[in-house]
Amino acid sequence: MIYMNVIKSRVFLNAVYLFVVQGVTYLVPLITLPYLVRVLGAQSYGVLSFSLAIIQYFILLTDYGFNLSATQKISVICGDINKISNVFWSVTCCKILLMIISAILVYTVTKVFDVMNGHELVIFSCFGLVLGNILFPVWFFQGKEQMGLSSISNIISKLLAIPLIFLLVNNPNDAWIAAIITSFTSISGGLISLTIIYHKKWVHWVGIRDLKIIQEFKDGWHLFISTAAISMYTTSIVVVLGIFSGPISVGYFTAADRIRQAVQGLITPITQACYPRINYLYRTSPEKGFELVRKLLYFQGGITLTLSIILMMFASVIVKILFGNGFERSDSVLTIMAFCPFIVGISNVLGIQILVALGYKKVFSKILLCSGGLCLILIGPSTYLYSENGAALSVLITEVFVTIAMLIVVLAKKVPIFKRENLNNEV
Repeated sequence: MIYMNVIKSRVFLNAVYLFVVQGVTYLVPLITLPYLVRVLGAQSYGVLSFSLAIIQYFILLTDYGFNLSATQKISVICGDINKISNVFWSVTCCKILLMIISAILVYTVTKVFDVMNGHELVIFSCFGLVLGNILFPVWFFQGKEQMGLSSISNIISKLLAIPLIFLLVNNPNDAWIAAIITSFTSISGGLISLTIIYHKKWVHWVGIRDLKIIQEFKDGWHLFISTAAISMYTTSIVVVLGIFSGPISVGYFTAADRIRQAVQGLITPITQACYPRINYLYRTSPEKGFELVRKLLYFQGGITLTLSIILMMFASVIVKILFGNGFERSDSVLTIMAFCPFIVGISNVLGIQILVALGYKKVFSKILLCSGGLCLILIGPSTYLYSENGAALSVLITEVFVTIAMLIVVLAKKVPIFKRENLNNEV
């Protein structure tokens, strides 16, 4: 009976929609990545990856903490169009302000740092991703548990990339074209999603004087610090590796990391679909909320452990099939990071679905800040000594640290995730 209710629930439907989107999200790279790697070569592909890593900082900045803080608000006030509209326009204005700051910073960075010389065109071509990220309010659809509609725009935009890349990217000098295509499809998806919101009349116009822009910045601050810390051991690794070892090593690392992220991304639909529902249940029926978290922990842990074992056992075969000859150095990188999907799968439940959802945002931020600091300590010497393998090792060690730290906090807070307990004495 419980499973039938789950199947009929919005959570299950949203998870299905998100799986479709995630499938397309990783199907497109699986189709285009081998082609890009072969056509661009390790050098140009490394430049493209390096440029995307730089732009990722500014996507992070414009995301701020809204993907969690705003989603949480929308899920709670889902029946009040006035409040929903205020949150929507307040967050959108915040993101636009952050995009303007980002544009200034991107221009400054390309002019100040020598390592950017020769890469300006590719970096500028990637900046459209920042605009696309703002135009696509995934946090809004997630909060309303209407991921099916956002899936349409997501799928259409991502599928557009396939013919464009095969038609327009033909030699190592076309890295900037690949970047423009990526930006174009991102912006297209955002415009489609906004059209859906407009036709559904989910929000109405709110005057700028009535917006709560400062409040939204305050509410997302600790989550922004957390995501910034995460960036230290994701985006920064590629940047530091590029500085110490050059674009070729970046190409080897990024190729393997894309595979790792594809496998790791399989859990994203589950976590995104469950997050708003878990928030709702914590406030209306805590027992059911913790029951859902327990099921998610065991299910997600089992799935990711299986995937990690497969990834480790067949790393060289997977790299060979996807990238062909010349990328043998990616084998060891993928082997080192093979268990990251399992580790991240556990930490996601402990961190997002428990600590953040229960209001322990400051503790969550501190853990990720410490882990970011640890990564910064490791990344320099590890990439200098062991190049792309050192970068992979830094990722693995940092993810293990995050998971252990979050588990310690969850146990210290006596959150009943492993067994049913009397909630009067918990949390």
